[in-house]
Amino acid sequence: MKKILCLTWMLLCLAQAGIQAQTPKWVEKAKRAVFSVVTYDKNNKMLNTGNGFFVSEDGVALSDYTLFKGAQRAVIITPEGKEMPVDKVLGANDMYDVIKFRVAITEKRVPALTVARTAPAVGTDTWMLPYSTQKSIACLAGKVKEVSKVNGDYFYYTLSMEMKDKMVSCPVMNANGEVYGLAQKASGKDTLSICYASGARFALSQKITALSLSDNTLNAIGIRKGLPDTEEQALVYLFMASSQMSPDAYLRLLDDFVGKYPNSTDGYIRRAGYYIAKDKDDAAGLDKASADMDQALKIAKKKDDVYYNIAKMIYNYQLSKPTHAYKDWTFDKALENVRQAITIDPLPIYTQLEGDILFAKQDYAGALTAYEKVNASNLASSATFFSAAKTKELLQADPKEILALMDSCVAHLPQPVTPDLAPYLLERAQAYMNVDQARSALLDYDAYYNAVKGDVNDLFYYYREQAALKSRQYQRALDDIAKAIELNSADLTYKAEQAALNLRVGRYEIAISQLDDLIKTNPKYSEAYRLLGLCYVQQKKMNEACANFQKAKELNDPNVDSLITKYCK
Repeated sequence: MKKILCLTWMLLCLAQAGIQAQTPKWVEKAKRAVFSVVTYDKNNKMLNTGNGFFVSEDGVALSDYTLFKGAQRAVIITPEGKEMPVDKVLGANDMYDVIKFRVAITEKRVPALTVARTAPAVGTDTWMLPYSTQKSIACLAGKVKEVSKVNGDYFYYTLSMEMKDKMVSCPVMNANGEVYGLAQKASGKDTLSICYASGARFALSQKITALSLSDNTLNAIGIRKGLPDTEEQALVYLFMASSQMSPDAYLRLLDDFVGKYPNSTDGYIRRAGYYIAKDKDDAAGLDKASADMDQALKIAKKKDDVYYNIAKMIYNYQLSKPTHAYKDWTFDKALENVRQAITIDPLPIYTQLEGDILFAKQDYAGALTAYEKVNASNLASSATFFSAAKTKELLQADPKEILALMDSCVAHLPQPVTPDLAPYLLERAQAYMNVDQARSALLDYDAYYNAVKGDVNDLFYYYREQAALKSRQYQRALDDIAKAIELNSADLTYKAEQAALNLRVGRYEIAISQLDDLIKTNPKYSEAYRLLGLCYVQQKKMNEACANFQKAKELNDPNVDSLITKYCK
């Protein structure tokens, strides 16, 4: 009996020794990098639970995308029971069901697995580490059955291993204790002997790019996203996010950018601009903007660019007409900053802003000098010539000089002219009218009509009618004024103009009918009586003419006295 008990004890010892020999030494340390994940929906109700593991000591981790889809927040729970929030999603791929994210760790560093650089060979031993809060170092052992290439230099694995429940996204390890895959549950008849793994290197390669804002895979997760890995890409991402994110979300993104790229002036400048736009009458917000401006100037290698941006922000702040100006943020302060920039590097874009600030200060002569410098540079454009033209107009310059600038403005337009730039054609049309070149004005009105594909209003037809009238293209004028009335029948000016035009081309009866209708609508419309009197003059009905002239005089028409003197002696 004693021999039997002794033999049994020896067999148990040998068996235990065999198990310990089969379990790699690195398991006990590696299992501390594996954690549980809990995700929550928008109502803060538990959505899913699963696994993940750290791949860097500063909190970067991998798991399966399915676990996070639809989640608004998530936490991880370490083997020691510590709970930490998932801070940012860093990339995801729904096809291979992987996600990379960062955990807001509560320690200086966390245990992390090393990602294998090479794929294991077919037939080699492999292990899967489960999440466990116990001291047990048990793990699943198996073989690599198949290695398939995906997405260039990355791999997908088939494993000869029976995977237990709730082990999806547990790390799959090679003999050196490096992780090379994330476990994925098998489906079908082979589930008792086969499972699969997405490549850990592939999961680690997932990232946020400048175009990630339109990525449906990432947008299906409500947890905030990280920034691209390069400053250039991150700046593009910021630009796109400014029009797509809520103000609060965009501010968090700006904070992230400043935290990730603390030596980039762009982050401080953009955040200052955000505070100014959001808090133009809030001193606390403007204090933050001012601090960001100061920091940008402090760290800037190219200080002229920062001076320029500060000038532009203060200029725009003043244009927004704040209730109470913040400290010394005036047009003069903006001018001081842009001239600092010009002193360092006299770029045309800085001079353009100088002109805009002087224009806002109503220093039109100074503004014109600045605009002329810009127009003599490689920055000359439709906008800069237009600025010079409007400045000369305010200086009451010769209309021919203004037209010359508008000619340069239109000459710089791309062809074909796009709808957003088409208003420059209207401006030149008016400049042509001011120098009595109505036919040229009519060509610009037609060009505008074509550029906007006929999307015009009643006022456009009225202005074009005036050009057609001065060009003696009477049928065009009649057609345009009729169109203006069709679009806005309440405007009596259009109806009076239509009657005057019919009077001019000798259609007296039509004009009289139109004027009678106009007087019925508004019996105190003095111009209608004057025009009606002129119609009767043409018909030699002087009594009717003088009666209408007298009515116009009673209604204080300023243009009727000379007609009474001429026709009603």
